[in-house]
Amino acid sequence: MQFWFQHLSPIQQTLIGTGFTWLVTALGACLVFFFKSVNRKVMDGMLGGAAGVMIAASFWSLLAPAIAMVEENGGIAWLPPLLGFLGGGLFLWITDKILPHLHPGFPVSEAEGIHTNWHRSILLVLAITLHNIPEGLAIGVAFGAVAAGFPGATLGSAMALALGIGIQNFPEGAAVSVPLRREGMSRLKSFWYGQLSGLVEPVAGLVGAAAVLLMRPLLPYALSFAAGAMIYVVAEELIPESQAEKHSDVATIGVMLGFAVMMTLDVALG
Repeated sequence: MQFWFQHLSPIQQTLIGTGFTWLVTALGACLVFFFKSVNRKVMDGMLGGAAGVMIAASFWSLLAPAIAMVEENGGIAWLPPLLGFLGGGLFLWITDKILPHLHPGFPVSEAEGIHTNWHRSILLVLAITLHNIPEGLAIGVAFGAVAAGFPGATLGSAMALALGIGIQNFPEGAAVSVPLRREGMSRLKSFWYGQLSGLVEPVAGLVGAAAVLLMRPLLPYALSFAAGAMIYVVAEELIPESQAEKHSDVATIGVMLGFAVMMTLDVALG
């Protein structure tokens, strides 16, 4: 498969990679056709696993290649990754304060961002959409880096990143669709909103790939930017949500397993 994949353009590779992550989001949303609720302990474990995957991907697939690229070009190895990483976190922090959204399990009165009268379902979708922006961006940047021929960027590593992010998208689809079904929305409509949150990833992926191909010197910053944005999501949302119901041991084991899976995928395929 990798031999066939390497003959595609980076834009095509990005579309396939982010298309896969959207598909897994939709599969997670499909749980609404079988369950009206998901056991909270199971959901906490899956959210912890998603956090572990994102933490591992941030280093193995994004920060480590960024550092290697700067070193190869004779620059200050820590400076561009540091600036990019903090920039990614700052971008998510600003977006989090502006974009109206509501995290699953919270009342509408606790919606974050600019105050609006939007329906609860829209706010739930926007919360998961906010999570998916850095994930799509990371995939696009990773495939763009391979096409640009930078050291440390391999097709196997980019494919591992897409696979890992796809795996952790499963609980995110369920986290939108199942609560909506529990509140009385139809199964089909709940599924629609659940999968809708994953559609931002192909868009963000194309932006990331295009930025790298058009502005090669920015690549270390772009990789680190995506890493910082992902770590912000982990620290601000995924881990707190997974620990909210006193299943901290299950959530922590999920983080460890998620990290181990993503690390293995990156090393084995990269």
